[in-house]
This record gives sequence, C-alpha cells and structure tokens, in this order.
Amino acid sequence: MTSAAPAPEASLSADEARRIALRAQGFLGAPDRRGAVRGMLRRLGAVQLDTISVLARSHELVPYARLGSVSRPAVESAYWTASGTGPPHTFEYWSHAACILPVEEWPHFAFRRRAYRKTPHWHHELKASAYDQVIKQLQAEGPLTATELGGAKNKGEWWDWSESKVAVERALMYGEVVCTERRGWKRVYDLAERAIPDALLHDDLDDAECLRRLVRQAGEALGIGTRADIADYHRIKSEQFDSVVADSGLVPVSVAGWSKPAWADPAALASTPRGRHRTTLLSPFDSLIWERARTERIFGFTHRLEAYVPRQKRVYGYFAMPLLSGGRLHGRVDPAREGSTLVARHASLDSPKAVEPMARALTEAASWVGCSDVRVERVTPQELHAPLVSALDTV
Repeated sequence: MTSAAPAPEASLSADEARRIALRAQGFLGAPDRRGAVRGMLRRLGAVQLDTISVLARSHELVPYARLGSVSRPAVESAYWTASGTGPPHTFEYWSHAACILPVEEWPHFAFRRRAYRKTPHWHHELKASAYDQVIKQLQAEGPLTATELGGAKNKGEWWDWSESKVAVERALMYGEVVCTERRGWKRVYDLAERAIPDALLHDDLDDAECLRRLVRQAGEALGIGTRADIADYHRIKSEQFDSVVADSGLVPVSVAGWSKPAWADPAALASTPRGRHRTTLLSPFDSLIWERARTERIFGFTHRLEAYVPRQKRVYGYFAMPLLSGGRLHGRVDPAREGSTLVARHASLDSPKAVEPMARALTEAASWVGCSDVRVERVTPQELHAPLVSALDTV
C-alpha cells in the first residue's frame, strides 16, 4: 500500500522540473571537466552496462553525452583499474541493472548482498564444492575471467552457464567476489577482500541506512522525481522507498501536470538552473531517459529500445538514440558504422527545427568514434532528408 504523501514544501512548473532534471544529470550548465568521467560517475551514482555496441557501448556514450569527446581509452581507464595498478575506483553490481558504481558505495549495497545470500538471483543448481573451488582458485591465482576459471558456458544456449560461471556470479552477488576490471568486455573477478579498500569492505550498515543513502543519492542524481522514479534508479522496492524517504533529506514537492507526488534534492531547489544546454545523442540506457514513463512525463517523448523487437516490427531502428538539444528531445536516429562512415540508417525528426541539431550531433559523434563521413539513408518525414544532408555539409 502506498503511504500518504506529505504536504509539498514547494510547487514547481513542469518546465522548472525539466530543467532541474537536466542540471542534475549533467546536461545543463558547464560540464565538470575537472572531475571528468569519475566525477560524472560520482554524480550519477550508477552507469548502466549493456552488451550492445553501435557507435560505442552505452557506458562510453554516457560520459560522451555529458562531457563531449573524451577519448574512449580515457573512459575505460577512468572506470576500471587494471589488476595490480592501484585501488579500484569502481565495482560492478546490480543497481538499476548491471551497473558501474563508485567504490565508495560498496557499503550501501549490503542490503542487496544480504538479500541475495537468502535467495540467489540466478536459480541455477550449484554444488557447494564448485563454489568453494572458484574461491580457492581466485585465492591462489589472483584476478581471473570466467574463461580462465574453467569456461563461461556449457555447449547449450547463451544462458547455459558453466558451473564455474554460475559459481563466480553467485559469489559476486554475495559480495565475496567483485569485478573491478573488464578485458575485451569479459569481467575480471577478484576476491572482494583483495580488491575493495579495507575501510569500505564491510556489511555493517543495516538495511534502513543503506536504503536511506540510495534514495537520497537517486534523488540527487535525478534532481526531482516521483516515488517510482526514485525507487527505480537503484531498483529498490516501493515499500522500501516509503520506509526511508521521510529521513532521506529529500523534500516533498508538487509539479504542475504531474499526477503523483514528487520529491526533490533540496540543493536543486536552492538556485535556478541556468547555463548552456548540451546538444547530443543519448544512449537508450542513459539515466536521463532510461525510465519510459518519466521520459514521457518530463519531455513529452515516447521512446522504446527496439533492439529486441523483430526487425519487421521496428519503427525507429535497432538502437535508435534520442536527440537532446536545448533541453528537449527532438527526434532520434538509428546509427551504424561502415568503415570510416557513420550511417544514419533512420533519422526521425519532430520538426524542421531539429535538422540543424541533428546534423551537429551526427557530425560530433562521427568525429568522436573516428569516422570522417556521415551518410543519411532514411529520414522521417521524408521532406527533411534533403535539408539534413545539406546541413551536414555546413556544420
């Protein structure tokens, strides 16, 4: 049952809420270049991982969208610390989905580790001896991939994990093993006692303290959000949100046009969001837009990832990336790479005003991934095809 919402301490217009959200997510105002990728990660609190790579993988697209053309090797090195080169800055864990998280947040996921120890997330059968063997192998040999531990898969379908893969993933959920590095997109597993700094390596915080921190962090990262928005950020349950929000430090507010109560970061209410808007393409897994209902409410924009939709049923394309410009979403494009050419397989534009921003975003994205040309295949509406091609020649 949803608890009664407290009386709002502030009333905001829909436009004010939108600008607060943009600033909180790093899209309004000067980008934090001094903090760079690690500063961005601390601000967001979580960057979702995904296997799809079109222009780049999603965890690379997230800092690009906020900071501009950060080199891709710099992004990787900012996230992951190679074994033996120093203490980790991050760890991978289940948050909104599989996410990169700041290592400082390790203690606050104790509530989830405890829950997984009671009920493992993956329901594979596993012998205790297989689990023990993986731990002993990591103790003896140091950080290893699943392949090095004995193979990631059996000979069946992709989800048919080997015994060692099941064991090491379960150890990761329990918090006995941690991933702080990727090699060729493979997780590198190490013992948490070796990888996590001693001051952080504990499960001392009770569930309420963990949840208060994550609700507050999600509220700060979003700037403003409903109960569902904030709970979804780290995928906590609605009743867990209800149990701690009053003590989280977030402020209850109302937003014109929003049918449900909201909460805001008090720091976000202390000043009016101002500054330069980013013009960029967004990963569908970007935390600005990863929740469809919130995206529709804030931007009036409906977006669905169609990568898992049969090809003949796709409307916008395999990995359509929304176009953000002037603080609004003006369309989307399904990109691909062919050698040194970035191909806009399908650009969908809301109006002629979206032509120039789309041309600029495509040109910048092409440069970032090392492409020297942009080719447009299809544009909706069709009459904007020629203007988009022309704009690409002038930006």
